Amino acid sequence: MSNLLNMLLGSMTSQSSVQSLSGKTGLSNAKIRALLALAIPLLMKSMTNNASSQQGASSLLGALSQHTNPNKKSMAQQIDAADAKDGAKIVNHIFGEDTDKIIGQLAGQTDLTTDQVSGVLSQMAPAMMSGVSEATTQAKKGKDPAKAFGVDLSDGFDMKDVMGILGAASKGKEKTGGGPDLLSMLLNAGK
Repeated sequence: MSNLLNMLLGSMTSQSSVQSLSGKTGLSNAKIRALLALAIPLLMKSMTNNASSQQGASSLLGALSQHTNPNKKSMAQQIDAADAKDGAKIVNHIFGEDTDKIIGQLAGQTDLTTDQVSGVLSQMAPAMMSGVSEATTQAKKGKDPAKAFGVDLSDGFDMKDVMGILGAASKGKEKTGGGPDLLSMLLNAGK
């Protein structure tokens, strides 16, 4: 798994983050952890797919610039402060026309209702976007080597770099449906 995906999974499934989601949704910590373990990789894969076009990458850059963490709040604090309406928009934008289908599948896999799955995703999505934004900022500042994300920041931070970061999140994932390798597709789109 990529550094970015590991970072997001680690920070969003930490005890404090899960406790925050539990407090906001009324679900058990175990149910939330199970859901996040399935949902975060799906969200990252969908973000990668969305960023495979110039328009999608541009849209993602705009969304990341709106979801930053200037006060360096912990992931749990960001979840506590999350706007669920904004989160629902994020989830709908990431999953697009497949939103209901994916939420239904996640509900079936976790023994939750679709409303419960939607509620958790809506509460965590703004913090997740902030985590991706923060990772790109760290890579840009050199705090986290950009090479770990497969980007070249010598020319500044641009759409190719976002695609590289999101492409790194798909590394190590199995191809599904015999389709093209997602990372290769992203790398070719950035040329």
